[in-house]
Amino acid sequence: MNSIVEQLKTRFTQTLVAAFGDDFAGTDPMVVAASNPKFGDYQSNVSLSLAKRLGQQPRAIAQQIIGHLDVSDICEPPTIAGPGFINLTVKPAYLEAQLNNIQMDRRLGIPTAKHPQRVIVDFSAPNIAKEMHVGHLRSTIIGDSIARVLEFQGHDVLRLNHVGDWGTQFGMLITYLREAHPEALTTADVLDLGDLVALYRQAKQRFDADEDFQEVSRQEVVKLQSGAEDSRRAWQLLCEQSRREFQEIYNMLDIQLTERGESFYNPLLPDVVKDLEQADLLKEDAGAQCVFLEGFSNKAGEPLPLIVRKSDGGYNYATTDLAAIRYRIEQDRAERIIYVTDAGQANHFAQVFQVARRAGWLTDEVEIVHVPFGLVLGEDGKKIKTRFGEAVRLRDLLDEAIARARADLEARLQKEDREETEEFKVHVAKVVGLSAVKYADLSQNRTSNYIFSFDKMLSLKGNTAPYLLYAYARVQSISREGGIDFEQLGADTKILLQEDTELALGKHLLQVSEILEEVEHDLLPNRLCQYLYELSQKYNQFYEQCPVLKAEEPVRTSRLALCNLTAQILKLGLSLLGIPVLERM
Repeated sequence: MNSIVEQLKTRFTQTLVAAFGDDFAGTDPMVVAASNPKFGDYQSNVSLSLAKRLGQQPRAIAQQIIGHLDVSDICEPPTIAGPGFINLTVKPAYLEAQLNNIQMDRRLGIPTAKHPQRVIVDFSAPNIAKEMHVGHLRSTIIGDSIARVLEFQGHDVLRLNHVGDWGTQFGMLITYLREAHPEALTTADVLDLGDLVALYRQAKQRFDADEDFQEVSRQEVVKLQSGAEDSRRAWQLLCEQSRREFQEIYNMLDIQLTERGESFYNPLLPDVVKDLEQADLLKEDAGAQCVFLEGFSNKAGEPLPLIVRKSDGGYNYATTDLAAIRYRIEQDRAERIIYVTDAGQANHFAQVFQVARRAGWLTDEVEIVHVPFGLVLGEDGKKIKTRFGEAVRLRDLLDEAIARARADLEARLQKEDREETEEFKVHVAKVVGLSAVKYADLSQNRTSNYIFSFDKMLSLKGNTAPYLLYAYARVQSISREGGIDFEQLGADTKILLQEDTELALGKHLLQVSEILEEVEHDLLPNRLCQYLYELSQKYNQFYEQCPVLKAEEPVRTSRLALCNLTAQILKLGLSLLGIPVLERM
């Protein structure tokens, strides 16, 4: 079923042709949800955009549009406001019919994409031999939500984890471990990951200060790249240990990923250079092979080079990223590639995308997009760190969220004089704690920095995960209190919208497909969060003003159906954010 806005756009498009001729067939009808309820439910500003083209006043154009527009089955008679805005109010009877249709639909009336695509979402990307920290939180959560929405919309999504598992850092770490802990290079789990992180820092300090150590480390990289058995074994042990630690966090967060690290592309790097050479893009600069970029310059105003092969014959991140694009287009057959990384990498990706396009791998048939995000800040407004000035370990942050959720739950149970099992407390604390962290991130516009505050994100008031989870649980409490099985309401249940709060809730329920389509295209999960928050608000207003179980029939069954539909859409929307629901809180 097409959304209301899609149906109205179709009617307006037909009207523009009828009123002004075939030349107007491709004109954007500019139908959007009304900015203010006093203007109705939807509005079109198309008459203002056509004024210059038609040489007429916008209000006169709006009058001609209304004269040809037939939306009588959907809306009350359209009205014109101000200089030529066309306002539309949907008929309650039409809303009722649409709600009755979607309540029995497995997809709740949400259509799949008209043109399903093969999509790659590249997200999370921690580094081997380093612990995941708070900086990985946003990429992991945002990327997962985007993938979930695209999958639900019917796209074929490949979720890739481009882990940092190759390069100089491994030569450096293996060289250091050969001296300090040689047993760690032959036996699994001799050191825990925290120790490896500390040793990595020591190796980096040694690498920066000791030229001999630098040289031995570079030789170790060469050995690794050439497949030397002892170096390869050491590398595999380090990777396997890190991978297990990462998986524990992914399991906690219910994140599914296919690992394809930098090492995967290593055999493909010579062909990347060969392709760039054949395309006549390579230039030598200080012994390195480079592509000089268009639109990028250094401080002296000279064209900026993107190095694809260093003067010592080695490769770098840019070469690997170029190999990844080439592989994803030619082998994975991706039609849309989405990179979810911090905003600081915007220039890097713009440069890599440009080279891929000039090399001929990236064509107009493939959409490639960098999805940037801002920093996670502490309540002091600075980059969130431990008191020792280090990045906060992601595992510590998630454990603390669960512990705080448990403390809040215990306090609430004591206040309500409620007894619950330990199993209940563990489950609710985990769901609320992890959901609060996810939602606090996703509810922000991803391009902005945001303040990380446990107190705010765990609150039962405001735009938080607990508030939304409570709205869902409130519906389930009606089911328990009334002995109602929502699934047994039946296909003949009729939803009636008689009160203002019922009407407002019904209208909002029918906007879910519009919101998901926006997220599918704009990749901004905060729009879905805002929709779910407003849905919870409208449901709570309805619940407070419209008796459900005590209402007379047929209103009682109608309101039960509205409650159930609200719960289903809340459950769906939260699942697309990676958040499970709770039957009781």
